[in-house]
Amino acid sequence: MTPLLIPMPGNSTLATELRSAFSCEIVSPELHRFPDEEVRVTLPAEFAGRDVHVLCSLDRPDDKILPIVFIAALARELGARRIGLIAPYLAYMRQDKRFNPGEAISSRPFARLLSQSFDWLLTVDPHLHRYKSLCEIYSIRTRVVHAAPALAQWIRTNVPRPVLVGPDGESAQWVSEVARDCSATYTVMRKVRHDDRTVDVEFADATSLAGRTPVLVDDIISSGQTMLSAIKALGRHGTATPICLAVHGVFASTAYDELLRSGARVLSTNTIFHPSNAVSLASPIASALEELHSSL
Repeated sequence: MTPLLIPMPGNSTLATELRSAFSCEIVSPELHRFPDEEVRVTLPAEFAGRDVHVLCSLDRPDDKILPIVFIAALARELGARRIGLIAPYLAYMRQDKRFNPGEAISSRPFARLLSQSFDWLLTVDPHLHRYKSLCEIYSIRTRVVHAAPALAQWIRTNVPRPVLVGPDGESAQWVSEVARDCSATYTVMRKVRHDDRTVDVEFADATSLAGRTPVLVDDIISSGQTMLSAIKALGRHGTATPICLAVHGVFASTAYDELLRSGARVLSTNTIFHPSNAVSLASPIASALEELHSSL
């Protein structure tokens, strides 16, 4: 039977792209918020014996989690065969250790909650820093789509003489992979974070910047402070106008506007729906879905 794809609010554009590459029927859920902010979910479709895919990027996750848990439970009650979650952006991956006494390592209970609700999880480049893989905290089957090939293709097509720049040490894994895929040189900056909105960065070696267009590459742009500091550092070296390229454009608060005011060109993939979306990952996500289905 044809799988059902249930896009949550804000995910319909990606759902339409996925349907062009992956055979499925799109069913939009009905969400009703009561005056006390509780949510009621309704699914207008026949679910018996069908595979169900819930599509929900989990940026700003706290208002999204209960609706998708309720939808997964309802689909199971209505006879769905398997229920999977496509979360192009996976939340609560940064909190992977207890940084201060008494802090919750929230990535673990979050993973338990999703593992109890879904049969499998597909995501794009989760923020794996202290975990080697998702299977360390998720008990269900997981599949990771990598954005590097699509980012590299965009750079090859749109940027003459690029030099890829990682704004901090954590970005080294992303920038090195993209640089390899597009046959470009790269460098990684040193970062000192003072608090959530105060960051200093500088180059260990700026010689590779001469005569090239800098492309700042990172997995996530959230507060934007690391990127802003990197843009200022590039300006001190007199480089061409930089391009900021992110896998996940979270853009908390005024981050996007601040980056645009800096003069940089700011782009992201479509893991989170945003005006900066320039690189579609619908095709690799659809291919991963096909492979996942064939292995279930």
